[in-house]
Amino acid sequence: MKYIVFAMIGVGLYSAAPAIAFAAGPEIVAVAPAVPREVWLQRFRDGERGRGFGFERAAVAQYEKLELNVDLKATFDNPFDPDQVDLSAEFTAPSGKMTKVWGFYNPGRFNSLWMVRFTPTEAGEWKYVVKVRDREGTAASELSTFKCMQSAHHGFLTIAANKRYWQYTDGTNFYGVGLWYNDNYSNHGQGFITEEGLDGLKQHGINFICFYPSPLETFATGLGRYDLDRAGRLDELFDWCEKRELAIAWNLVFHAQISEEVWGQGNSQYRQNPYRTITSAKDFFGSDEAWKHQEKLYRYVIARWGYSRALYLWFVIDEINGTEGWTEGDHAGAEAWCGKMRDFFHEHDPYGRPTTGTQSGGIDNWWTGGYQVFDVAAREIYEGQGHPMPKSSKPDVLNDNPLQYSYRNYASQVAKLWMDFDKPAIIGESGWSSTYYEPGTPGYLAIYHDALWASLANGAAATPFWWAYSPVVNDAVLSGQTRAFSQFVRDIDFAKAQWQPAKVEMSTGDGWAMKSDATIFGWVANPMSGVAKESFTITGLADGDYDVRLYTTWTGRYLRRTTATAAEGKLTIAIPEAQARDGHVQSIGDDLAFKLTKHGASATTASN
Repeated sequence: MKYIVFAMIGVGLYSAAPAIAFAAGPEIVAVAPAVPREVWLQRFRDGERGRGFGFERAAVAQYEKLELNVDLKATFDNPFDPDQVDLSAEFTAPSGKMTKVWGFYNPGRFNSLWMVRFTPTEAGEWKYVVKVRDREGTAASELSTFKCMQSAHHGFLTIAANKRYWQYTDGTNFYGVGLWYNDNYSNHGQGFITEEGLDGLKQHGINFICFYPSPLETFATGLGRYDLDRAGRLDELFDWCEKRELAIAWNLVFHAQISEEVWGQGNSQYRQNPYRTITSAKDFFGSDEAWKHQEKLYRYVIARWGYSRALYLWFVIDEINGTEGWTEGDHAGAEAWCGKMRDFFHEHDPYGRPTTGTQSGGIDNWWTGGYQVFDVAAREIYEGQGHPMPKSSKPDVLNDNPLQYSYRNYASQVAKLWMDFDKPAIIGESGWSSTYYEPGTPGYLAIYHDALWASLANGAAATPFWWAYSPVVNDAVLSGQTRAFSQFVRDIDFAKAQWQPAKVEMSTGDGWAMKSDATIFGWVANPMSGVAKESFTITGLADGDYDVRLYTTWTGRYLRRTTATAAEGKLTIAIPEAQARDGHVQSIGDDLAFKLTKHGASATTASN
């Protein structure tokens, strides 16, 4: 659980379509590709000429959006209801593979009320046909084609074959480095996310953000109709992130939105949710009528934003135990709802993004059922909610060190996720002000720093999803630590190698590591007296010589490369004292990361 800060809620712009009837049946009047400006200019320079608003033959780069503006006639009362008017398109790849995507209603342009969005994954010539169904019958467009040009994009993110990490379609590694960055958008430019903020995150080595959006269904729109101003804001956020190659973990159902009073204050927003007109918060997960509306809502979500290569994770439910549906309802029923959500996105997301969900971050909120249901096991950690911490508010750095307590919390929880579930493990939410040290203090920065490295060394597939990018925590989090971290993980073969935990014995302090046949990476720490002049031993290694790279995690620099030899499955590394290098002293500090590469091993690396 965390405190939520909401913007003032206003009434979004909603464009309701009048009831329309065409007794002769539906008709696809025209389909026009929205040609990106840069493509339009290049084709014009190359001497191609088109008719009307676009070109006769569309062109799009691989893994970029093809947007079709569709002019159609159909009979309906609610343009958002696919039971009344169902728009879709079938795309056939050069390889012959066919993909069906849904269209959606979006009267944001004068020349079109309907759109289809699709991202091609193969270079070459694609074929497509657009179809519509209403109560009077069906209709289809003529067969059209477009050319897909090769691009430098790596594709969509998915779980790697080793089941533990992520990779792009082309096999490139992706290790998630990011945090929550919530928009709290309500109306007309009041969102918290900015382009400047995203640029700042990129400069700090961030490659993903997680957010919950303002609900599309409101009392102003009514159930089954969607706030198009808020939808347009999401279009903007996805465009901004794609331009910056930032991935998005999208929290679809935020606990506050389906809670009456479990945690009070801003955590109870169900009174503003139009679903309360058909079911109580307690019965939300089990309501068949509510599920029918949710299916249509998430169909619209997939149709409008499922195209984006930026989207990498469906974060289905955040802190499910903060809802009456969990605390007063049926746990099995709530987990069954999670399974329905997972199955819906598995079946209908054409690009196969994984799902996840969480309980809150207390020590007792270990959620075996959720970790089994979802594709990614996401455990939250809020240390002030029962996790081991020093008993005194006066730090005893020798006998009761707050930093040691903290990084052991992350290490133990991630290690347990790794051992118990054969899937990616992440800390889906953590930090905020529920730590021993307050945001803005050096201790808070050290806790964040250690959480990054302890999670990595125990097999986490991403950095802890810190709550949240805002003035409250920025100066105590974004201080170069994510830059140093992202630099370290950039050349590790997370996706292609097979990884297992490696045992690390530290002379004084703690250490953890992950190993593959070719590479070992890990982290050692001693916040009491530092790691200089200490040593650590890794067991269970193949005998032979290893290249050793020690990495100062606070400065983001490697020490000089050395060689060490493993014998009888053990390899011991002595950590040096402070070193003079390039005219300055290179301090060792309280922790070090390390990489070991076995001589003669073929270690494929890729950057994210």
